[in-house]
Amino acid sequence: MNSDNPKTTINKIMDIKDSLPKRQRKLCDYILKNYESIGLTTIKELANNAEVGVSTVMRTLNALGYENFNDLRKDVYDESITSDSGWTLKKSLAEIQEEGGKAPTLVHVWKESVNLLNKSLDADLMENFEIVIDFIQKSSHINILGTRPYKATAVYFETLLGEFYSKIRQLSNDTDVIYDRILQFEKDEVLVVFAFEPYTNRIIEAVKLAHELGNKIILITDYISCPIISYASATLKVEVSKEQFSVIPVIALIEALVIEIGKRSSEESIKRLKRLEKTLIEKNVIFSY
Repeated sequence: MNSDNPKTTINKIMDIKDSLPKRQRKLCDYILKNYESIGLTTIKELANNAEVGVSTVMRTLNALGYENFNDLRKDVYDESITSDSGWTLKKSLAEIQEEGGKAPTLVHVWKESVNLLNKSLDADLMENFEIVIDFIQKSSHINILGTRPYKATAVYFETLLGEFYSKIRQLSNDTDVIYDRILQFEKDEVLVVFAFEPYTNRIIEAVKLAHELGNKIILITDYISCPIISYASATLKVEVSKEQFSVIPVIALIEALVIEIGKRSSEESIKRLKRLEKTLIEKNVIFSY
């Protein structure tokens, strides 16, 4: 979310949730992760789904400046309605399954992946994409960190960008010394973090340390309830599916970042890629006719 935009209910929740008591924070996190469906729930259903009491919901409403749940529900619904069309493919897929039996796995995965890509590409992502490119261009080094399945996406980002861009450090391979590495950062270095639920404490603490040292944090994540979003200088949020695990939106985002960085340093990038290709052919690393 861009802080320059007018304050929405979602923005307000993000701004105040860390200052609220534990139960109210839990409710706020639930709303941030499920705001697209809040407009269809009652106050009792919301409390049950978030595993808090109705009294907690009421106290949170007051903290957000609302007198009743209906007003909150209406505002959240109005803010989320523009993204409802993104569920069209999911709905269509469900209808196909009902009409023609269970769809083949390949069809299901393919359509859900397209759905995730379409939902991820919104105004916030496009705006923050430009901010991230600007941060990277002005940095002396890019440090990359990802854990669990997202270590693979961190390595993929390094591999693609490293074809023509040498100012990269991969921090994902040895997280035992992550704090040692971060303490060596220069002020103009950036940290690119892949943080997806379930968030690891090591990622959270690493980001906090880099933030304390004054480094810019580029966060690639799934939910605006991510616990390190308040430390991020720019956030690139992609959609995730509750039905299947997929890194396709993350991969698409990585490739877009690499291409844009390459375009903005095109002359030098092309020169390095040609030199690499020539060397790989000469050393018989790749096949050439």
